[in-house]
Amino acid sequence: MAKDLNKVQVTGRLGANPEMRYTAQGSAVTNFRVASNRTWKDRDGNPHEDTEWFRVVAWDKLGEICNEYLTRGTHVYVEGRLQTRKWTDSEGNDRYTTEVVAQDMIILSSKNGARGQDAGSYSQNEGDDYQNEEAPEPQQQSQAPSRAPAAPARRPAPANQPARRNQPQPIENDDDIPF
Repeated sequence: MAKDLNKVQVTGRLGANPEMRYTAQGSAVTNFRVASNRTWKDRDGNPHEDTEWFRVVAWDKLGEICNEYLTRGTHVYVEGRLQTRKWTDSEGNDRYTTEVVAQDMIILSSKNGARGQDAGSYSQNEGDDYQNEEAPEPQQQSQAPSRAPAAPARRPAPANQPARRNQPQPIENDDDIPF
């Protein structure tokens, strides 16, 4: 019997800075939106462009990392699963929203615009572990030929973390919980 699969892969740019809060149990939850563009030409050769917006929710350590490193306009890759939530609004109407629950996030853009120098990969595993694989710095070509290719150099982790951009807000009622 085959297993079912619920997997989403999205690349795009953040439409606004992430918003992080904590649940009553102390779990971090970060929400942000990613815009993914699609361009094509019609039969007459006229260019067209569509933008699809995705709501993304990142939990625990991955949520804290997203809040710390992502900003409006950052180009990211997000992998996760689709989840649809239902709730009743204040007028008694049933409302629905579909969002990507992030499991992996890779920063595709960097602070200084040079691809790969500040980019990083972050994963949320089921055991609340997370992995960070920094992108290797670009190698400069040496004048003298070498016999064996050099292994890519790893950047050391920063000694001190930058101050957080926005402080998380407590979740005050059930309407604020994103599930």
